[in-house]
Amino acid sequence: MNYSTIKTAVACSLVAALGLSETVQAQEPTVFGGRRQYRTWSIGVNGGFTTPSVIIGGSNAFNQKVGFGGYKLREYYGITVRKQLSSWFGLEAAGNRGRIFTYNNNGVGNAYLFPAENGAAAAPAGGYQSAETSVQYAASLNGVFQLATIDFLRRENAVNFYASVGYGLIAFNPVGYTDADGSAGAWDNKGGWGEEFNADRELVGDRDFKRETYIPVGVGVKFKLSDRVALNLGYTMNFVDDKALFGPVVDRAANDKFSYTYAGLEFSLGSSSKPDLTWHNPVSTLYDELKDPSLRNELEALKQRVSTLEGLVDELSRDEDGDGVSDKFDKCPGTPAGTQVDGAGCPIKFPEPQTQQSSATYSNIQFEFDSSVLKTESYSTLDRLSSDLRESGATVTLDGHASAEGSEAYNLNLSRDRANSVKQYLVNSGVDAAKINVQAFGESAPIASNATEEGRVLNRRVEIKR
Repeated sequence: MNYSTIKTAVACSLVAALGLSETVQAQEPTVFGGRRQYRTWSIGVNGGFTTPSVIIGGSNAFNQKVGFGGYKLREYYGITVRKQLSSWFGLEAAGNRGRIFTYNNNGVGNAYLFPAENGAAAAPAGGYQSAETSVQYAASLNGVFQLATIDFLRRENAVNFYASVGYGLIAFNPVGYTDADGSAGAWDNKGGWGEEFNADRELVGDRDFKRETYIPVGVGVKFKLSDRVALNLGYTMNFVDDKALFGPVVDRAANDKFSYTYAGLEFSLGSSSKPDLTWHNPVSTLYDELKDPSLRNELEALKQRVSTLEGLVDELSRDEDGDGVSDKFDKCPGTPAGTQVDGAGCPIKFPEPQTQQSSATYSNIQFEFDSSVLKTESYSTLDRLSSDLRESGATVTLDGHASAEGSEAYNLNLSRDRANSVKQYLVNSGVDAAKINVQAFGESAPIASNATEEGRVLNRRVEIKR
């Protein structure tokens, strides 16, 4: 697998993990809780040693391979800052510094090293037996995936296994030696890794190290020592996007790589009243809550409330006389079939026909529910009435009515407002206000049943009487 393939896979995996993690947290699940309920920041320090190869195989310019020849270990150390985004994924910024040593233990020199560039001396006849690379810094952003735990039935884990993958920048400078012990120095490349210029293209200095991108891929295990501290053991393979990690080379196809084996401590940051999301176990939380007797008792109580509610609904829906009013609220049970009743289930007593003269040429003025605003379709009737009153000088009486919704006092005021709305329209059109009388009857004089919406619509009215 080449470097470009690894880089593409790393980018896709990090983007997918970030998207899925944010989706899960946005849903704020009720069983496991949201991210705000936990401590999510941590800082760690680590130290260990490097080897010039990785466990998946391959070799470097000194023929150093896994399982072949000895290693001269060198110190390497670092610091990490991590933001845990879910119980299984977090983002970690890492910084490292240290050294890497490689040599050929069979006494054969390095055929790839080519120091004659940049003004360095020519390679010795026997080649270079070893090289030591100083890592000025290695900084990366990593995705950390928590894979499994050996104590998953605990409410909080004590041992977590994880894997990580990231992308970063490494700055390094190698030194070549003519012996395998690294005691006889023959070449270094300080000042030869590139020139630096200012804005006017004036040379301002040479770099004594080379910068390249790299991909760290690692695995590890964490042991919870306390609520704040964890022991971290891990192994990271670092794939450098360059062939000169141990010195300039020619005719070499593979990029260089090295591994870092370490131990460290990780410290959880944040309020002590919150648990650490790194050690949170949603599976055990679900298991504990499902077997919690209080949850079972709450479920049984909920079933009892549902049964009670069903019985109440059956009682409210019982109507033996079929008048549309539940027996629980029917004040006049047993009314004959087809009898028009009011909201209390009692027969409606319609008023006797009015003996006073009522103009058959003027229809009632209708209103919307709980409204005294005139409808536009009433304007033609009122305009005709206004014209007749102005010509004849006659007196008119406006009777306001309402349907049975609401209290009697409220409906009485509403019927008065409706009659006054008609009066105001007539006065605005030129009718003498003294010729207009207003009466309010509220819900006391319906002309249709208030048990149906059709009847209630007819009862919301103002009658015109001359």
